[in-house]
Amino acid sequence: MKFRTLIGLIHPRIAVVMHDLTMVLLAWFGAKALRLSIVADSDLLLWSFAELGIVLLVQGSVLFWTGLYRGLWRFASLPDLLNILRAAVLGSLAIGLSLFLYDRLSNVPRSVLLAYPVLLVPLLGAPRLIYRFWKDSRLDLSERGQRRRVLVLGAGRAGEMLVRDLLREGQYLPVGFLDDNRRLRGARVHGIPVLGNMDQLGVLSREVAAEMLLIAMPSADSAQMRRVVELCELSELPFRTVPRLQDVVSGKATFNELKEVAIDDLLGREPVQLDWTAIRQGLSGKRVLITGGGGSIGSELCRQVARLGVSALCVFEQSEFNLYQIHRELQNDFREIELEPVLGDVTDRVACERVLEDFRPDLVFHAAAYKHVPLLQRQVRETVRNNVLGTQTLALACDRAKVATFVLISTDKAVNPANLMGASKRIAELFCQNFARHSETRFLTVRFGNVLDSAGSVVPLFREQIRNGGPVTVTHPEITRYFMTIPEACQLILQAAVLGRGGEIYALDMGEPIQIRYLAEQMIRLANKLPDQDIQIVYTGLRDGEKLFEELFHEHEAYQQTSHRKIFLAQHREVDFEQLQRMLVQAAHAVRAFDEDKVRAIVSELVPEFGRLERDDKVVAIHHTQGGAL
Repeated sequence: MKFRTLIGLIHPRIAVVMHDLTMVLLAWFGAKALRLSIVADSDLLLWSFAELGIVLLVQGSVLFWTGLYRGLWRFASLPDLLNILRAAVLGSLAIGLSLFLYDRLSNVPRSVLLAYPVLLVPLLGAPRLIYRFWKDSRLDLSERGQRRRVLVLGAGRAGEMLVRDLLREGQYLPVGFLDDNRRLRGARVHGIPVLGNMDQLGVLSREVAAEMLLIAMPSADSAQMRRVVELCELSELPFRTVPRLQDVVSGKATFNELKEVAIDDLLGREPVQLDWTAIRQGLSGKRVLITGGGGSIGSELCRQVARLGVSALCVFEQSEFNLYQIHRELQNDFREIELEPVLGDVTDRVACERVLEDFRPDLVFHAAAYKHVPLLQRQVRETVRNNVLGTQTLALACDRAKVATFVLISTDKAVNPANLMGASKRIAELFCQNFARHSETRFLTVRFGNVLDSAGSVVPLFREQIRNGGPVTVTHPEITRYFMTIPEACQLILQAAVLGRGGEIYALDMGEPIQIRYLAEQMIRLANKLPDQDIQIVYTGLRDGEKLFEELFHEHEAYQQTSHRKIFLAQHREVDFEQLQRMLVQAAHAVRAFDEDKVRAIVSELVPEFGRLERDDKVVAIHHTQGGAL
């Protein structure tokens, strides 16, 4: 039984080899006959079994050596023809050399060696291409009727590769392309016509009876993707997309892998072009410590740092479960790196000093922070203890341990903060900016907006609400936010780590802000539901400490461009560092005494913008209590 199975497996290969050797003989005799037709010579009619044996043995060996039998006729293409051409030329040279050594080419004129490869290439190539054409066109009408008719949006390189795979696999039947490039109008790609532009999607999809739309635009920016998705939604046809270009480059996906359109496809922006050479040189072989390494930003930062060839990575995390998860993942994916998982709290001075003393990092990325705005509004003591005093404790410990670089991960909510979380991060920024003048450690700050799909963010909340049938809750119809992806945020952090000299705040040009209402509507549509019909959107009013829009720079922070067009540098705002330290000592005493009123007062004094909002809120509350009106 095993023998018969083996014969069944090798039989097609034997048939291919026999075919090719037959073509070799035909080419050889054809070359001799061609020479005879030009100059009559009775010696050309002479041949021997030894001559034919040498020709077959030598040419067969060359065909095998060039790898011609690794491919299948079913997928024969231009590379196979080039391979056949190479094998024919090399075979002719090898045959000539072998026959010269055998009998000095007594019965083989030199012109035969020139004509032989010219005849052999079409004899080997034509049957392969004819076979592929026959296989590709073999589907009868009933089989075609069973295939799902698809319209491909985008006739570029990705669209061409997608259609080629679809034609090969047979599950989908491409019926046309749409592309806004006018030069492609009327062209054909793999025999499939380019029918028109994107704006004609509704009409053309009905004319060709399309059953599905496939978006093949991996390099499209968010504005282009939003336009195409809106057109797809108007057609009321199901649609899929190929992965984004950055996902393909990073190895997370392949071009022909169809997937549902995700919200980050619509909100993700043009990737920032970073200086990866400088980043790799700045991190390669270094020892890196990441606080909050089990969180959304921290864990992705761990992955990217590990890929860049650091020698050792310490993950400092307060959550036992998060630490366990990221450590297990890093162990599996980066076995060559020294990994050190440490369970600890950045507000614990002894723990910070011990881990820095034992691990001796070159760089520290401080991602540990409380960030949930509405929750922190009522947790004054814990917010300041963790976000402010924790940053101070870790920064001082890094200074004593002679750490080369300290990167603080901040937020756009620190600009004109309307909430306690933003105010606490602003104080952390002030401390790091001004402490940089008194330390050998480089203290840098990276500031960015909301991160898509991070823990506690609006995207997973909306997803859960949609899964439960609604309603989806939005605080205000006009509220907007900047968005970026987790990998993009981490790349900015890594760039800042090698770009700054100390005391700088870096911020990303985050494009246009996105309306949260639009975000909710798109997520509902991507779940194949209709907003306000299948899933209701309910406006609940702005929460305590929430602004309608966020900013990346303070009005007194004149910003300038860096060497990277998407990264900006905020001008340094100096404060009285001794006064700042005294205020933080008072804050530490108030935290230990659990005096939240004192803690809030200190925050208001250190961040006047927040203090003014606090006072305005109290005035509003008094007027409402007295029945007055502002």
